[in-house]
Amino acid sequence: MRIRKKAPKPSARRPPLFFIGYGGPAPAPDELRTWYDVQYGGPLTIRPAQNEPDAWQAGHGPWTAHLVIPFPGDQVAPILQQLAWEHKQMGAIAPSAVTPKDAADTVLFAARLARGLTLLTQGTAYDLATEAYLNPSDWQDRSLSIFRTADHVAVTHGDDPEREWSYTLGLGKFALDDLETFQAKGLPATGAAERLLAAADEILRTGQNPKVGSTVQLPSLGLTARITRHRTISPGGKLVILREVAF
Repeated sequence: MRIRKKAPKPSARRPPLFFIGYGGPAPAPDELRTWYDVQYGGPLTIRPAQNEPDAWQAGHGPWTAHLVIPFPGDQVAPILQQLAWEHKQMGAIAPSAVTPKDAADTVLFAARLARGLTLLTQGTAYDLATEAYLNPSDWQDRSLSIFRTADHVAVTHGDDPEREWSYTLGLGKFALDDLETFQAKGLPATGAAERLLAAADEILRTGQNPKVGSTVQLPSLGLTARITRHRTISPGGKLVILREVAF
């Protein structure tokens, strides 16, 4: 993470990054603050959000996030119908509004808070961007100074009658388009996933979407990625903006 001179302005209107499902009582702000300070050095600050019951603004240095726990009861039922868990209560974590260059730091901060709430409640976190479910044992225990793209971006494989189709989910967290690539049938999908994550890592480093026709150097693999197309798809009804990458 890189220290910023100015903290981004907190925003309660950003879409959530994580839902946290749990069964017991919601942890008190002091519990989350104590856990975070032990794990990551702190100091974590938590203060009530204006005009929002059960909502909090959390901050550590220049990084901020918006927490709602417990989620309002009248809003929980329709969300629970879409999630594969049996938790009856839930919370949500949304990041501050940031530019793509600042997003990695803020997303990492929000993910650490989600890990804390998952552990404190012994519940389950749902990553809305990657559609991943994270139980307490699923979180990677890394220091706050370590950012790894694969912790925040997933590679999935779609249906195409003629080619193997792979694409990322999760770059939208950083205000960036996701990436897709095609290869001949029969080639191992692990190779495509490795190349896509390497390209995502470089694009996150620059903090901007590469233009169609441009190239991205992948020094970790000794490859050059070329952006060949830009399109929007809706797998399962979810809008995903993609840039096709050829290697």
